[in-house]
Amino acid sequence: MPLSAVKCQERAVSALESALARGHVHHAWLFQGPEGVGKELAAVGLAQALCCTEQPNVGCGACASCRRVEKRNHPDVTLVMPEDEQVQRGLAGRSDFERTPSRDIRIEQIRQLQERLAFRALESKTKVAILVAAHAMNASAQNALLKTLEEPPAGTVLILVSSAPEKLLPTIRSRCSKASFGPLPVAFLTEHIKQHKKGVDDVTAAQAATMAGGSLSRALDFDVDGLAERRDIIERFEALAPGDARGWLALAETLAEDRASAELALDVLQVWLRDVGCARVPGAALVNADLEPLAVSAAGRVSAAGLARRAVLIDEARNAITQRNGAARLQLERMFIEMFAA
Repeated sequence: MPLSAVKCQERAVSALESALARGHVHHAWLFQGPEGVGKELAAVGLAQALCCTEQPNVGCGACASCRRVEKRNHPDVTLVMPEDEQVQRGLAGRSDFERTPSRDIRIEQIRQLQERLAFRALESKTKVAILVAAHAMNASAQNALLKTLEEPPAGTVLILVSSAPEKLLPTIRSRCSKASFGPLPVAFLTEHIKQHKKGVDDVTAAQAATMAGGSLSRALDFDVDGLAERRDIIERFEALAPGDARGWLALAETLAEDRASAELALDVLQVWLRDVGCARVPGAALVNADLEPLAVSAAGRVSAAGLARRAVLIDEARNAITQRNGAARLQLERMFIEMFAA
């Protein structure tokens, strides 16, 4: 899909289209922003524009070259990602690797990329490398890539796609032009949920879209049936009391039945804290409108600083579970202890 197909990211797309129109596309780009907001789609669109035979520096999305870029099999476009991600996408099987597929981008992958970039382009004027989840490069891989960024082969464009750019070396970030992608609008996500999940009503779709945090991938993966548990999660959370360690641990055990349940609970609580904050403003619209009296009551018990602290703890628990493979129950227990033990 060409750059024009990237929705709700006008600022980033405009910067890329401007660079293409001027014929001054930087040799290295960092596409940064939340997960699932169009960064990789834009990277593919930029690669299409650079390789397109029908509309050079624009990308038609329909010619043989553009179609091969979209299918990830163009000879002048290289995709690099962690082995584990390859398995999850069906691009490789576990048996293709001698060991457990790595969650990192390893130095061997960067060296293979460098060898490939050393050759001339076969069909296009430009060779393109797209590093998906670039922040997953381990230290050795990042140091190896740095040499390529400092002395790029002629006619090469590297695109680093990252939802955690702070994990990249400062020297890598400083050598890249940056295109920043923001969260997608709730209305946009709501419509996509309704299109892809038949039978979902407007209220449920809006709640799921809000909990997706601006990410289309999270919105489409969201278990809308799990929202039936929303009210119970919130009411049990609000029933927790300082000093009641048994209550904190019991709720953590219930919510951490499996990883998916824990992530859903954290999504629900994150949106709930937003509602509690909004409840301080008369007439503010709440996502959990049916629980407005409880939100008003909670707003009277917790300070603004306390709400901010709870939001940070929720983010930390989610990151520990999703990015560091932390034990869900342990992370929820730690979160509740830090929320209520003080």
